[in-house]
Amino acid sequence: MSSLLQGVNLYLIGMMGVGKTTVGPLLGKYLGYGFVDIDNVIAQATDKSISQLFAQVGEAGFRQVESDVLSQVCAFTKLTIATGGGIVLRRENWGYLHHGLIVWLDAPVELIYSRLAEDSTRPLLQDIDPKGKLRSLLEQRTPLYSQADLHITEQEGDTPEDVATRVIEAIPNVLKKPVSH
Repeated sequence: MSSLLQGVNLYLIGMMGVGKTTVGPLLGKYLGYGFVDIDNVIAQATDKSISQLFAQVGEAGFRQVESDVLSQVCAFTKLTIATGGGIVLRRENWGYLHHGLIVWLDAPVELIYSRLAEDSTRPLLQDIDPKGKLRSLLEQRTPLYSQADLHITEQEGDTPEDVATRVIEAIPNVLKKPVSH
């Protein structure tokens, strides 16, 4: 598999709560890749939590920091990278993402909501109707997410290992075999 990928990064995109940060290290381990969580890099670089950064600079300011970090991370190879759910919103980010293989981890809103119901660290979910907000974000972002190279849909009961295995099994279907001369 690693020879098929030839060091190309794996970018995990999708809504908050789909498991990018959980599945990413499993994929990295399987591929012999490192793992980077863009949100963790942002938090370390700014010395602020994502919530604090959102509160301080707003969503537009946060998205700029996110793009800056992505532009630096994509210079490396052999990484599995968990991105923030809204990374697909900025056109410039697609230029960076297309340097690698883009995997959309998708899950039904009910499943995402059940995973995030107790999570108060998500700035975009601090809403009167968090489930409605999730639905609206997913509706807005689906046309963007659907530009990914791979689309993996999670179901209730899937373990992170199940999801990682499905990603690994699907990768050969989207990669061209190297031409031997």
